[in-house]
Amino acid sequence: MQTLFDKIWDAHRVARRADGRDLIYIDRHVLHELHAPHAFRKLDAAQRQVRRPDLTFSMQDHTVPTTPGRSDATNVQSTPFLTAMREGSRKNGIRLFDIGDPEQGICHVVAPELGMVLPGATHAVPDSHACTVGGLGALAFGCGTTELEHILATQVIAIKRLKRMRIRLDGALAPHVTAKDVALRVIAEVGIAGGRGHAVEYAGAAVKAMSIESRLTLCNLSIEMGARSGLVAPDDTTFAWIAGRPWAPQGAAWDAALAHWRTLASDEEAEFDREVMLDCSALEPQITWGTDPSQVTGVSGRVPELSSIAPGQEGAFRCALDYMGLRPGMALAGLPVERVFIGSCTNSRLPDLEAAAAVVRGRHVAERVVAMVVPGSSTVKRQAEAVGLDQVFRAAGFFWGESGCSMCAGGNGDRGEAGERCVSTTNRNFEGRQGKGVRTHLASPATAAAAAITGRIVDVRQMLAGES
Repeated sequence: MQTLFDKIWDAHRVARRADGRDLIYIDRHVLHELHAPHAFRKLDAAQRQVRRPDLTFSMQDHTVPTTPGRSDATNVQSTPFLTAMREGSRKNGIRLFDIGDPEQGICHVVAPELGMVLPGATHAVPDSHACTVGGLGALAFGCGTTELEHILATQVIAIKRLKRMRIRLDGALAPHVTAKDVALRVIAEVGIAGGRGHAVEYAGAAVKAMSIESRLTLCNLSIEMGARSGLVAPDDTTFAWIAGRPWAPQGAAWDAALAHWRTLASDEEAEFDREVMLDCSALEPQITWGTDPSQVTGVSGRVPELSSIAPGQEGAFRCALDYMGLRPGMALAGLPVERVFIGSCTNSRLPDLEAAAAVVRGRHVAERVVAMVVPGSSTVKRQAEAVGLDQVFRAAGFFWGESGCSMCAGGNGDRGEAGERCVSTTNRNFEGRQGKGVRTHLASPATAAAAAITGRIVDVRQMLAGES
């Protein structure tokens, strides 16, 4: 009896090394300009070539400016990265999604929407959130620069076989409670190291009811609990979503692929190394209060008291509160907010923007709040503009940007100011992540939009009910 992870792993296992690591064949990988140029230079120095350029794709996403009308000169700090990515991709014969390409965007957003990543496939990206595409039933790995060099040269990754964790999410989500809220709650329950050494399979009624975009969000945050990868078994929802995408199989190839994909589920008697269960039926919108994604509470909750903190964690607790400007027992609702960011590989797809726009429509950003929306891809941007979402955000006082990673890590110059409290749809909230001294609260697009409109942390359900 095998889990979904076992089936994909065994189908891609080439050999076992003397050190106990398996060599896993990588079906496709997507590079980005922050790390790939260094791997290209190392390959050049070793006089090695990219083994399968036809299975390799380059994306300009981490450092690209998001300002409308952008060019290489918009943010001079980005220019060396963009230039090096072009040269390395050209020299190695790799398809590049450059600034101005109609399909440019964040690698973890573009790969699924083009059909680059498919159920049962393996995928590698020099970015920790590669696990995002597990929402399609793929097994994805983030890799470092040295590891990337090895993958580019050999088309395999050397990795110790992972343990298997299943997280069963039961119940139905209430209105305005999203996959982002579920993921944050899971990290709060499991901890930032609870998934270490594991591939996580998400299952249960709540997952089954999720859209593919929601499953991508759920898997995106797997790395934040220490897991190496996260995935959801593909089903009819998956197949319908993939059908017709530019690089998805067609005709007889589609029929053959579909027959294989239907076998990609954990066997009934398959055993997992760890099982976690969470009833999502009473879950409320979640928001982080500290400086790691496990420091989470419901939006109606309070900062924990010191007495509730696990032994040995008191120092980290105090440091988090000092940085965030909070005290034990404080309510989060009502805290003033100076900045809101909606975007990133976690929450920048069309349904994310639609959820935020539903909150924003007919309202205006609160005075003194800087609010930004950055679509995850040029395709998402076009789709959003086709239905007028850009007009909704602009009329409300939001900045509407070109696609890219933007303020997630601030690699393109999009950063907050020291002391600002920011509600963000991104995936990490450690000190300085979105700018020196910026205090980041992670939340869903709807919760972030509500904060932009009210100028404070608020339960979006109460906000909407109070205005109805």
